[in-house]
Amino acid sequence: MPYIILEGPQMTKEQKSKLVKEFTDTAAYTLNMPKDAFTVLIKESNPDNVGVGGELLSERAKK
Repeated sequence: MPYIILEGPQMTKEQKSKLVKEFTDTAAYTLNMPKDAFTVLIKESNPDNVGVGGELLSERAKK
């Protein structure tokens, strides 16, 4: 059973639903496998928990 994992920003339920559908459709088509074979995991990261260039994303967004 293939897993598709996305780590990214916080999203709306509608955005998550669209991503899950499109990732699954594309992977099933590309790998010639049934859609039911795929599991999609979304890991949302709070900007306070992510650092880039030595600075929290939440601080960078304020600039």
